[in-house]
Parts: sequence; structure tokens; C-alpha cells
Amino acid sequence: MRLILSLSALFLSVILLQLSSGTVGPLDALSGVALGFSRGEIGMLGSAHFLGFFVGCWGAPRLMGRVGHARAFAAFTALGAMGLLAHMLVTDPYAWALMRVATGMCIAGCYTVIEGWLMARIENAERGKVTGIYRVADMSASLGAQLLVGILAPASYVSYNLLAILCCAALLPLALSRAPAPAMREAPRLRPALAWQLSPLAVVAVMVSALSGATFRMIGPIYGQEIGLDKGQIAWFLGLYVLGGALAQYPAGWLADKYDRRWVLVWISLSTMVTSLASALTSGTPSSAQINAFLFGAASFPIYSIAASHAHDFAESTERAELSAALLFFYAVGAIASPYLASQLITLWGPAAIFGMIALGHAALLAYGFARMRVRPSRPIGERTRYTYAPRTSFVIGRLLRGQREKS
Repeated sequence: MRLILSLSALFLSVILLQLSSGTVGPLDALSGVALGFSRGEIGMLGSAHFLGFFVGCWGAPRLMGRVGHARAFAAFTALGAMGLLAHMLVTDPYAWALMRVATGMCIAGCYTVIEGWLMARIENAERGKVTGIYRVADMSASLGAQLLVGILAPASYVSYNLLAILCCAALLPLALSRAPAPAMREAPRLRPALAWQLSPLAVVAVMVSALSGATFRMIGPIYGQEIGLDKGQIAWFLGLYVLGGALAQYPAGWLADKYDRRWVLVWISLSTMVTSLASALTSGTPSSAQINAFLFGAASFPIYSIAASHAHDFAESTERAELSAALLFFYAVGAIASPYLASQLITLWGPAAIFGMIALGHAALLAYGFARMRVRPSRPIGERTRYTYAPRTSFVIGRLLRGQREKS
């Protein structure tokens, strides 16, 4: 308990940061519609966020090594706050894209600092408990951020100012904490080829996971408006997606540990395809859209973690941190492309097209999964790592979770 209390500043920073950064994507989509941005321009904002996220993941460990954890966190927080405050000063989609690069760098950089701090403070004996609390805090704040969308007015200085205040407030717990900053450890090298060498199926799966998650988070508000949801209903539409994903983690993990992970991945991908088609075909009422969002989140959320667990089954203990970073790299690549592509499809074929795109992505994953099953067998259960929910937050998350990747 003493350790948890000593880390409470970090958890509070995560909550405040997630409330700010998790809200700006949906708010930007709704604000873009209110300001007359084209669908492609709104999709560009989502892609710009993940571009900034990738740059932040790559650069944050190096900045931490030069100036330390606290100063790096302050720099990234300031960058995010400036990106939020500048929104209503210049209402141009290309200027907003640059601002979203800044907020993407902020979220990646701040999570890198927080996870590096946690990694240095906890021992293996407390790792499971601490990372569990960390993930609950992050997921709960993510759910709260989606619901906050229903309160904030689109294209409003007050709305973006409130998010900037929350972003700045995330700095206070760390700034006022008496706990000393840890010594900087060497950041994992970025070796994308490692993930492909160990598990091509995992690489394809995390990119399809990005196709699902990034599209829904960034373009979901446009879909909601197109099918007639009001602002409050859009907030619940996004929130139920997160809630479904959170509730699905335990049963998905139980299945992934008990059965061949490739078959679990295939069945969950098939479920995502079915819920995507249901969303495309049965979006006539708000209630059906909300139910579909919950089921879609429950089906699609665990795919990244199952794919990561499958890849870790073939990795040596010394490769785990670099493998986690490599998988996140491929997720970021998929997430950069997906929102813009989805927005163009909406323009051409209407709101149902984004779920058609997601369904096609999972159909490709199904086909590739069956093909990989013919190439090599899966690891026996006794030789596999434990399933671990893997947040897509920073390149150092693999080091934070390394104690939970033990043999079953």
C-alpha cells in the first residue's frame, strides 16, 4: 500500500493526461464538421495525431536521457497545451494538423516518462499489482474522456481551454511530488524487422487492430453525426466502445491462454468483422448504434494484446522490450494511414463505408491467419508466455510489462 501511495502522483497524472488527450480527437472531429472542414481534412487530423505519436515515442527516450524525466515531462506537457490552446486562434485544417502533431507528441512523450518512472520504481514482486492499477486508471480516464465529449461545445475556445487546463494540471502531481526522479535507463532499440521475423501474423494483426481502433476513435464522431446521433449520444457511442473493450480483456485473455492463440485471434477477428457489418447495415436508430459500438469494442480491443502475446511466445527474454516497441511501431504505421483513408471512403460512399473498410481488413487477417497456420505450429501451452493486456502508449511499455511475460 505504501508503494501505491508513493506512485499516486503518477497515476493522477495519467488520469488528467488521458482526460485531455482522449477528448481532443472526437472534439476535433465534431469541431471540424461545425467549421465546414471536408471529411478528408478531418481524417487528416486523426492521421496527424498518430504521426506526432510516433515521433514522440521515438524521441522521448532520447530527450529523457539528455534532460531527465521531470523536464522531459514538462516539455511534452507544454507542447500539448500549446497545441490545444492554438486551436481557436487559427481555424484552418492544415494548421490544426500541425497542432495535432504536437498533441500526439505530448501523449507519447508523457506516457514514455510515466512508464519509465514506474518501471524504475517497482520490483517484480509488485509489478502485476502496480501495472494493473495503472491500466485501470488509464482505461477509466479514457472512458471518462469519451463521455466528456458530450459536455463540451464543438469549435469553442472554452472547450479547448478546458482541455489545455487538464493537460497542464497533469504536470502538477509530478512537479509537487517529493519522490526523486529515477536514473534514466537505456531505451529499447527500434527494430521493426524483429517483429516480422518472430511472427508475421502478429505484425499483420496489430496493423489491422490499428485500422479498427484509430478509425473508430478519430472518425467515429463523423459516423455518429451522419447517422443522426446528437452530441450526447455520440459521447455514449464512443464510451461504450471503450467499455466493451475493457470488459473483454479478461475473457479474451483466458481464451488466449487456454487455446491456440491463432484460432482465438481468428475467431475474434471474425467477430469484429461481423460487428462491423452489423454497424454498416443496422445503424438506423441510436440504440442499435450504441449496442453495435459496445460489441465492436469487445471484439476488436483484445486483438492487439492477443497478437502481442503470440509474438512473445517466440521471443527470448532479452528480446521482449524491443519486440514490444516493434509491434507498437507497426500499430502506429497503421494508425497514421487509417483515419484519412476512412474519411475519404465516407465522402465517396457514406458513413457505412468505414465499417466496410474495417470488415475488409479483418477478412484479410482471417485469410492470412489460416495461411500462417499451415506454415508452422503454435507454441505448446506449457511453453507460452502469459496473456497480458498491452496498452499502446509508448515504446518503453515492454520493459514495464516484462515481469508479466513469464512462462505459464
